[in-house]
Amino acid sequence: MGFYKEHYDVVIIGSALAGMAAALQLQQRGVKDILILEKNNMPGGVATDFVRNGFEMEASLHEMMSIGPKDKRMVVGAWLDEVGVDIDWLPVPECYRVLLPSEGINAIMHDGYEQMARDVDKVCPGTYQKVYDLIKLCDRVTNSMDEISVADPPMSKAKMLLKHPDFVRVAGYSATEVIKTFDLPQKAVDMLTPYWIYVGEPMDNLPFTIYAYCMADYFRGSFVPRNRSHEMSMRMQQKVEENGAQIEFRQEVEKILVRDGKVYGVRTHRGDEIHCDYVISGAYPNRVYTSMIEPLSEVPEGAIKFVNGNRLNVCPVSVMLILAGTPEENGFVNYNTFSGDTMDTNEIWRNAQNLSEPYNFLTTVCLNYANPDCVPEGYTHVSITNLVPVEPFLGVTEEEYYDLKRRLASEMIDKFIEKNGVDFRSRIAEIEVSTPITISHYVGAWKGSIYGYSHSMDNHIVAKRTMEPEERFIEGLAFAGAHAVAGDGQAPQIKNGRLAAKTVLSAMKQKKEAGK
Repeated sequence: MGFYKEHYDVVIIGSALAGMAAALQLQQRGVKDILILEKNNMPGGVATDFVRNGFEMEASLHEMMSIGPKDKRMVVGAWLDEVGVDIDWLPVPECYRVLLPSEGINAIMHDGYEQMARDVDKVCPGTYQKVYDLIKLCDRVTNSMDEISVADPPMSKAKMLLKHPDFVRVAGYSATEVIKTFDLPQKAVDMLTPYWIYVGEPMDNLPFTIYAYCMADYFRGSFVPRNRSHEMSMRMQQKVEENGAQIEFRQEVEKILVRDGKVYGVRTHRGDEIHCDYVISGAYPNRVYTSMIEPLSEVPEGAIKFVNGNRLNVCPVSVMLILAGTPEENGFVNYNTFSGDTMDTNEIWRNAQNLSEPYNFLTTVCLNYANPDCVPEGYTHVSITNLVPVEPFLGVTEEEYYDLKRRLASEMIDKFIEKNGVDFRSRIAEIEVSTPITISHYVGAWKGSIYGYSHSMDNHIVAKRTMEPEERFIEGLAFAGAHAVAGDGQAPQIKNGRLAAKTVLSAMKQKKEAGK
C-alpha cells in the first residue's frame, strides 16, 4: 500500500486555519475522503507561537473576533462549538486604549456598545447618542455581511435591498463619508478610528462596510486562546484527524494538475502525483495561476487579469518582547494600546509606505492582561506592531535586511516609550522581530502578505462577493485564505475556509444531480 491513496475526493493545500476550517465544514456535510498537505512541520500557518529560552511567545494573534462567551456565542465561536473544536477562550479586558498626546487623548475604550459610547462621551461631552447610533449602524451592517458573505449562490441585489437596506445604503461609501454624517467632533472621530490599521486602507478609501465589521465585532468583545493561537491550530488538526482526514506535514504541493479546464490532482515537491476531484488552495491565486497550474496553458486569461487587478494588503512588522518585571513596572496599564503622532490615516499611510522614517502609528499588546499565566510571574509579554504595505520590502537585499530589521525594532520601541513614558529597554529578556520577509520565509505567503487583497473603494466586498462565481476559473479549484472573499484576520480565515467548502459542496451536488 502506498503512502497516499490512489484517489481522494478533496485535497486541501495548507493546514492553516482556513484549510482546516474547510475540512471541518466538508466533514460536517458528510465528505470524509480528504487529504491535507502542509509544507511545514506543524499546522496553523501564522496562527502559531514559538519558544525562546523557556518563554513561549505569541507569533501573531492580538485578539480573536466573532467568538463570544459560552452562553452567547458569535458566528465563529458557535461554529467551532458545533464541529467539536474545544478551545479555552479568555476574554480580552477592553477593546483598546487611544494614546495621542499631541491631541490630548489618553482613553480606554471598553467593549459593549453603550459603554463605548460613554467612553467617547467622557472625552467629548454630548456625543453619546451619535456614537451609539453609529455603532448600532455598524452592528446592523455586520449582521448583513455575515449573511451575505456565506450565501451560496450569492444574494441578488434585489434580495439585498429587501433584507439588508442599511447595508445597501452604505455599501458605496467610504468610512470617512459615512462617519461625517454623524457630525462628530474630530477628537471623537479619532477615538473611533484606530482599528483601520487592521484592514490597511486610509479611512477615505476604506469601505464603510469593512470599518463597520471591525468596529461592531471588536466592540462585542474579543477573546484569545489560553495556550496562544497555536491552540486553535492544534485543536482543529485534532478534530479533523478524528473525523478521518489524512494530514501530511513537510509535503509541499508544487503543481495543481488540470485537464480540459478541470482539476484532477496535485503533485508534491518529492514527486508524488495524487489524484482528486477537488482542490482547495491556501496558496494565493497569484502563485497558483502563475506557476502552480500544470500545464500553464490551462490558465485562462481571466485568471491572470484577476491577480493583476488585486492589490496586496498590508503585512505586520512586529517586535515581540519578553520583559523582566511586571506590566505595571514596565509601564503597561492595559491590554491593547494604539499610539502615535497622529490619527490622520492618510498621513499614517504615507509614512508606512517607506523605510526611511520611523513609523508614526503603532499598536501595542500586553498579553498579561488577557492571560496572566502567559509568562512566568514577574515577566511581561509584549508585542509592538505596525501594519504596512509589502512593497517597501520587495527591494531589500540580503545584505541590508538584518540592519534594517534591527533599526525598525529600535525605532518602534523608542516611539512607544516616547508616548507611554516608561523606558523598559534595560529589562528586555527576549526579543524577536517579524517583517513581511519573515512571513514569506516561514509560511510561503505571496510576497510576505498575510492580509490578502486590499479592501478599498475600488475593490469592494460587494463586488468581490458578486463576482466570486465568475472568478472560479478552473472547475474543481477553490481558494481558502486571507485572499478569499471574507478578507484578512484569523476569524475571517475560518469563514473563508467554510465558504471554500461550500463552493466544493455545491459543485458536488450539481455533479450528483447531473449524473441522475
